[in-house]
Amino acid sequence: MSLPGIPVAIRRRYGPVARIVTIACGVIIAASAYLPWAYGSDALDNVTYVGGPSFIQFIALGMGLVLPALVVCSIRWPAGFGRTRVGWIRGARALATGLLIIFVVIAGAISVQLGGTININYGAWVGLAAALIGFVATRFLVQEGAPTVNRLKTPGWLSILAIAVVMLVMLFVAYYALDQSNPGTFVTFIVYTGVGVAVLLRTGALGWLTAATGAHRRVMLLAAFLVAFLFPFTQGGSDANMSIAAQVLVFAATAMGLNIVVGLAGLLDLGYIAFLGSGAFVAAMLSGTAMATFDVHPPFIVTMLLSGCVAATLGLVIGSPTLRVSGDYLAIITLAFGEIFRLSMNNLDGSDGPDLTHGSRGISDTGDLNLFGFDFGATHTIAGIEIGRFANYYFILLIWLAIVILIFSRLNNSRIGRGWVAIREDEKAAEAMGVNVFGLKLLAFASGAFLAGVAGSIKAHVDISVTPDSYVFLQSSFLLAAVVLGGMGTVLGVLIGATLLQLMPEKLRFVNEYRLMFFGLLLVVMMRFRPEGIIASERRQLEFHDEDEELAERLDDNLGPSTGAVAVEGASR
Repeated sequence: MSLPGIPVAIRRRYGPVARIVTIACGVIIAASAYLPWAYGSDALDNVTYVGGPSFIQFIALGMGLVLPALVVCSIRWPAGFGRTRVGWIRGARALATGLLIIFVVIAGAISVQLGGTININYGAWVGLAAALIGFVATRFLVQEGAPTVNRLKTPGWLSILAIAVVMLVMLFVAYYALDQSNPGTFVTFIVYTGVGVAVLLRTGALGWLTAATGAHRRVMLLAAFLVAFLFPFTQGGSDANMSIAAQVLVFAATAMGLNIVVGLAGLLDLGYIAFLGSGAFVAAMLSGTAMATFDVHPPFIVTMLLSGCVAATLGLVIGSPTLRVSGDYLAIITLAFGEIFRLSMNNLDGSDGPDLTHGSRGISDTGDLNLFGFDFGATHTIAGIEIGRFANYYFILLIWLAIVILIFSRLNNSRIGRGWVAIREDEKAAEAMGVNVFGLKLLAFASGAFLAGVAGSIKAHVDISVTPDSYVFLQSSFLLAAVVLGGMGTVLGVLIGATLLQLMPEKLRFVNEYRLMFFGLLLVVMMRFRPEGIIASERRQLEFHDEDEELAERLDDNLGPSTGAVAVEGASR
């Protein structure tokens, strides 16, 4: 991206000067970390010291030094190193843009937390000015070709080492983000993380990492599960943080079920939260507590299956008469179904209907689980570290999420998954090729509902209570946004989207009345700059960026030149 109105000839002429200016700006940004950014210690993580950078300032220092490094790598060297310069300019531009956004966010956070821009100290102004000049200077750099980092051939041990490092970084990011009570620090850290991902994407390093994880899939899955398993041991027994983590896993597991319906089959479901709620109410009614409405108290494994089957039955009931429509009509019907479910749960109070849910009061005591003698409500000590109630539920949710991911991956790579993709791409063409469109749609609805119902049965015990007002349309919209923003049809993308959309409201309670506005702005920004989602499949990237010849060639190499036809043909066999 170049500044409008700047001819290529002028950019080529002033390119060397722009390099020098960009390098100088990066050095100044790094030096600004040793200067005070605010007059009060309540802003961010106390950025008031001279010569004593806080952690937030250390990250700015590191990014400031990376900017000159990217520019130096882009220089046409006489040796062979210059052959890999392609893509460094893209990374420098992304980093310069990110640094400008970061310092704007920092200035805004200091102003909000301390009461005005007068509380911004000179160090932040120096960093902001350098970031602005660097942003302009990088637009004069000439970019030729496309990133080649993603095509580098590396030994297997290096790929495995990179996977391990990335997983450790992800563990630290999750630990640090959850541990922040200062909202300004949390927002700034999230922006830092986003900028880092953008730089990796623009340089092609993220593509190389994706290829490495694809080549060592088992190593990646093992490392990811190990990191997630170790996360509770980094929280020092904090129930507050583990409560948020448990809710993130519930949200992620539910979003993965919706990913089958929306991401694979392309069915717009705006009432999906009803399936989660149905599973929660079934588990609550069978919990065996004083508030439970049934005297039957089966083992929890049986309760989970019953919750999933009830939710799947609701999916079949709502899907059978409605899945013959599509698009806006299907969205309206599923939206109505979600509202009907909530109103029905409110009416099952003993006066308007049988007393199954206690009406709007809900079932206020679902008790804690006790599986094979393990009490999930008690605190346990493992390796000298206290594991509290929410950490116990975190582990069982982690196991269920792993099962959901396995189910989704198997379905996605099966004949059924290819049929769903064919229906999503062109329903008429899929039907003409012999795909059982209605049957596969119904299966998508039922399977997605089953996964949500099981997640709801665990959520009922995590929350201790189940009320109808917890399952409203806004929750369905957040689930759908997690799938769309993360990347429809992907596993990692949906997990990232679900984590962000569940974590950010918890950490931004100080702007409670503006949270929906920020949510809407996030949607607009994503639809404008990355409509395929944060982590998108190559097929969906090509749909939104059909002019990208390199992406089209890579997709042809991986999937064959007639991807759509192959998917439809494979599904019809």
